[in-house]
Amino acid sequence: MVVAEAKKARTFAKVQRPRLYEQLMQQILAFVEEEQLGPGDHLPAERELAEQLGVSRATLAQALVALEVLGVIDVQHGTGAVLVHRPSVATVLRELREHKNRLPEIVEARSTLEVKLAALAAERRTDADLRKIDQALEVMDSEISDGGRGARGDELFHEAITAAANSSVLEKLMAFIAEMVLETRLESLGQPGRPERSLESHRKIADAIRRQDAQGAAKAMGEHIDMVSDVALLKEGR
Repeated sequence: MVVAEAKKARTFAKVQRPRLYEQLMQQILAFVEEEQLGPGDHLPAERELAEQLGVSRATLAQALVALEVLGVIDVQHGTGAVLVHRPSVATVLRELREHKNRLPEIVEARSTLEVKLAALAAERRTDADLRKIDQALEVMDSEISDGGRGARGDELFHEAITAAANSSVLEKLMAFIAEMVLETRLESLGQPGRPERSLESHRKIADAIRRQDAQGAAKAMGEHIDMVSDVALLKEGR
């Protein structure tokens, strides 16, 4: 009787259907293994990969961004995807799930730190700080105009905001989470149309800092973090 009751009480966890980008990652890694590709070797061009896999380039981009975030490939404008190292499929899927689980905490940390940094930057910025912020915007604009994602300009912009805030403690905290922020940066800028929207968001933050509007800078940064944190890996859709 006890055994029977125990069996009745047992429940099963729902089986999670792999998302499409996870399936694509597995197929790309299987291709790497079959072709015996090594570090420095190029994957086929995105258009060719998308056609062979029977998916849109936007869907394929999600899988490539995930592989880039995990350090499996390096994607550069004009050169395509280059293999950095060849891990097992099981290892990549485990790391992907661990990464997905910590994304909300990374977003939380950015929202807490960078909103405050933007407000302080508006209060404390110097002319030299404004020049660095403008230079970062120019770099990002140039990268996007050339067909890139603007990742370097994005990084320079947030570094310039941090420097303008003139807070050594907050600067150290940002340095501590820099590698994790890079994960969200790559994912965000890999979303279709996101580089352009991110650049426009940066300009709103810069304008508020230029006016020394601390409240406006904080609001603009908060909205920016919300926007860039909207990434495919946190959505249930396929």
